[in-house]
Parts: sequence; C-alpha cells; structure tokens
Amino acid sequence: MTIHAVHGCVIVLDNLDRISLLNMLAAVIGRQGWLCLMFCIMDTHYHLLVVTPEPNLAEGMCLLNGSYAQWFNRRHGRKGHLFRERYRPKRVLDDAHLLLTIRYIALNPVEAKLAPTAGEYPWSSYPGAVGVTPCWPFIAREELLAHFSRGESGARLMQDFVEHGQSSTKPAT
Repeated sequence: MTIHAVHGCVIVLDNLDRISLLNMLAAVIGRQGWLCLMFCIMDTHYHLLVVTPEPNLAEGMCLLNGSYAQWFNRRHGRKGHLFRERYRPKRVLDDAHLLLTIRYIALNPVEAKLAPTAGEYPWSSYPGAVGVTPCWPFIAREELLAHFSRGESGARLMQDFVEHGQSSTKPAT
C-alpha cells in the first residue's frame, strides 16, 4: 500500500521523523499481529507490504497514520491533515504480483534519484532484507526471502531479481 502526503507536502523532514514513523510502525505491527515484509519511506509518501492475518488493516492504518500525523504536527508546529487520504491498499493477487511489488518498493528511491542503488537507501527495509545492512527487527525477513528461496540464498536471489532483473523462480527443493 502507498500512503501520500496532502497537497504534495513532505511527511518527513529529518531522520528523527523517519525513526519516529518506523517506531510507530513497529508498535502497530506488534499490536495488530501483522507481518511486515517491506517498507520504504520517501519524502512525500511511504510504502508498506504487510500480511494481515486478521481483518484489521483499517484499524492499524488509522492508528499508525493518526498517531504519526499528530506527532509530526506537534513537533513541527503544523495544523491540519498530513495524509491526503487514509491509505491506498492494493491486494497482492498472486506470486508474480508479489514479486513485482517487492521490486517496485525496493527501486522507488532509485527511480526518485534518492540513492544510486536500492541497497544504498537507508529508509527502506530492502538493504536489511538482502544483508547489506542489519535488518529492521520488525521485518518478517524469513517470510519475505522464502518467496525467493530457503535460507540465505533467498537474499541473493532477491537482490538479483530487484537490482538486475533476474528471474525469481524458486529452485526446486
């Protein structure tokens, strides 16, 4: 899903904003029982790829976006809406759609020219998922990598798929 700022304004001004958003996301993931496969925080929006075992996406997103917007507005002396709509969920329909979604989220900072490669953008879960940096503790890394292969070979296959457009077909196990 993608969550955009109202009128193209920014949702993060500095690293404290980014860390606060991630801390709030981690709390919501724990409270709602979600599995977070990926995230990417951009300046004007953020992306989440989550699995919701219970039908509580709306409740969790209301909590996350509402809490963050109130905190952001207090911190920056701002009033009014921060997000232009509640969120835009897109159900992942099949494995191919999931893999394209993973690639899209990972490459979004590269497309926006915020980083030369997906592995160099610090405000995404991608570098941790493929082992370039430590993984954020709330990321369901094993579940994410299992879509590519079992064990650490999944990280290499994910990286090849995202950064080099390689096939993501799982090897026979």
